[in-house]
Amino acid sequence: MSQSTTIYPGEVFADTQVFDTGIRQLIPHYDLMLDTLIACVPKNAHRLLDLGCGTGELSLKLLKHCPEAKVVAVDYSPRMIEYAIAKLQQAQLNDRVTFIQADFGAWGNGEIKEEIGTNFDASVSSLAIHHLTDEMKQKLLTCISKNLVEGGCFWNADPILQESPQLQDTYLKLREQWTINQGKTIDDVRSNIGNSEPQGYSGQDRLASLETHLSMLSSAGFKTVANPWRFFGLAIFGGWV
Repeated sequence: MSQSTTIYPGEVFADTQVFDTGIRQLIPHYDLMLDTLIACVPKNAHRLLDLGCGTGELSLKLLKHCPEAKVVAVDYSPRMIEYAIAKLQQAQLNDRVTFIQADFGAWGNGEIKEEIGTNFDASVSSLAIHHLTDEMKQKLLTCISKNLVEGGCFWNADPILQESPQLQDTYLKLREQWTINQGKTIDDVRSNIGNSEPQGYSGQDRLASLETHLSMLSSAGFKTVANPWRFFGLAIFGGWV
């Protein structure tokens, strides 16, 4: 029986097994982006929250960066959770991570409480929150802010809406060349992409500008906001409560 190509937003590829390779072919400087995000998290953090954990790549990097930390990793995709569990088991770090299959949009909307927990030293997310509407992004950021300890931080690596069509055109050309440099073509990689259908509060890409993201963070209760990294239509943004 052939595998269904219907996927949740954020899964990207019809076959979860190709995600880690495919996303590196599709997204310029993917590892640099994640490593930069991780560097913003204090190494002495103990309690961490990964929202939209996907295949567990960010959680894996977090656990290596913060030797005393435990991670709560949330994703609504059972396929992604299953893959992430196997990855962390192989790395012998599974005893330091708790996976929860849930919609972080529902958490942000107050529908999930005790299961995920509170008092996190830091929260992170990668390539996930842009699937929410701006209204739901704001609710989620407010929820994150309330569930961080004082001085805690949140960092998000996500696509953003660029300031001009010219920048967007340049970015698309750079992405295409990036994929070629990986030994593939955009068409090769896109042939593995599944048909995304809305799930929970997430849908197709709903991009916001960097300025909008920083404003929403401030409105959510973050005392200091920052943008430590950007490459055209990709950015890391967040702050401290």
